Amino acid sequence: MTLPDGKKTVGCKWVFTVKYNSDGSIERYKARLVAKGFTQTYGIDYSETFAPVAKLNTVRILLSLAANLDWPLHQLDVKNAFLNGDLEEEVYMDIPPGFEDKFGSNVCKLNKSLYGLKQSPRAWFEKFTYSMKKQGYIQGQADHTLFTKFSQDGKIAVLIVYVDDIVLTGDDIVEMARVKEKLALDFEIKDLGSMRYFLGMEVARSKDGIVVSQQKYILDLLKETGMSGCRPADTPMDPNAKLWEEGSVPVDTGRYQRLVGKLIYLSHTRPDIAFSVSVVSQFMHSPFEEHLEAVYRILRYLKANPGKGLFFKKTNERNVSIFTDADWAGSVTDRRSTSGYCTYVWGNLVTWRSKKQGVVARSSAEAEFRAMAQGICEGLWIHKVLEELKIKIELPLKLYSDSKAAISIAHNPVQHDRTKHIEIDRHFIKEKLDAGIICLPFVTSSQQTADILTKSLARPTFEHLIGKLGMIDIYAPT
Repeated sequence: MTLPDGKKTVGCKWVFTVKYNSDGSIERYKARLVAKGFTQTYGIDYSETFAPVAKLNTVRILLSLAANLDWPLHQLDVKNAFLNGDLEEEVYMDIPPGFEDKFGSNVCKLNKSLYGLKQSPRAWFEKFTYSMKKQGYIQGQADHTLFTKFSQDGKIAVLIVYVDDIVLTGDDIVEMARVKEKLALDFEIKDLGSMRYFLGMEVARSKDGIVVSQQKYILDLLKETGMSGCRPADTPMDPNAKLWEEGSVPVDTGRYQRLVGKLIYLSHTRPDIAFSVSVVSQFMHSPFEEHLEAVYRILRYLKANPGKGLFFKKTNERNVSIFTDADWAGSVTDRRSTSGYCTYVWGNLVTWRSKKQGVVARSSAEAEFRAMAQGICEGLWIHKVLEELKIKIELPLKLYSDSKAAISIAHNPVQHDRTKHIEIDRHFIKEKLDAGIICLPFVTSSQQTADILTKSLARPTFEHLIGKLGMIDIYAPT
């Protein structure tokens, strides 16, 4: 059509890719028309762009349940997902390159979304959500990308979506087959069979459980950085190393950020590097040689065992436990503390976090207390996810801490100078304690799993805790 007055067009271009098979042979040549969304103007040809993607924490909770309940895991892929979305705004686009002669001065008015448009992900997710709700699925509130459907006889089908990758699980085999057929009618679906490779994570399954690792990703990263032949390290960080903000020689910021970004992605299956990655990512804005050395140390550690991954085993436990710990005033640059927590669902590690606290703590109990509040929030979220899946869960949730001071402050609401500045956290914890949602058993420091998330440890302690995290290497020579 001709372009209406006062409207602007969005440019477009062809993107050509060659798709290869796993053995290196050429599978097909693929051409795709993409819009130049960077020329769009907010409020004119797009408004909202936010679209949720699956939380990997939720995926790990599902893996733990699937391993214990023997649920099958199916993976589907939506072909050209973004082309399915419907546009609410008026978007005009230039004629695709190579076709100008046929259309003269006319332009294209888009009815459906194209790759490259800012609102494409949102339009696609809305369309997908509509399709799932029409089939009687309930959208989760703890994770909006989780859809569940319960049958009359108490069986369940669960579906979680990450842009165009879908994982389907549950014990309602009939419903799972039906939803696959229905999705194939609504969208073009590629059934990838059992879950093998999801978002760069390799999934291996046996009668004992499920192992998730990122071996290929690590080997590619080592090759790319030219470190395939480096000397392996025992631990990801030197226990005595202290990183200051300033260093001797500045290094290329872009390269440093790309490397650390890849390591952050790696820590989805490698809680053992979570702390060291959280430290090196604090120097993203102006890295020096010392910081890059610390990044190389993590790569050398990964070289030692690239196949290590998380093992979701079958257990008899049916509870949720949380370990929280803090390293008081651990950061040499600003003396803030580092808090760490890890949570287990039915005996398997599902979520963990290592994070520098936002304020300086004046006592170790205060640092531990803040970490405790963070751990409780995570526990409550997990509880909510499991409730939505109608999984019975034993309350109270056990929150293990190795600080007797922090536990006693939580139990005894004595208001004194030392606790008034953490009053909000204290009331929050007390409320959950009184409601019987959590309990606070004491655990000795040597048994505190979250210790690995708050400081760099020497090899014996480090290896002991990795065992407790449930990490195994299925590629290791036996």
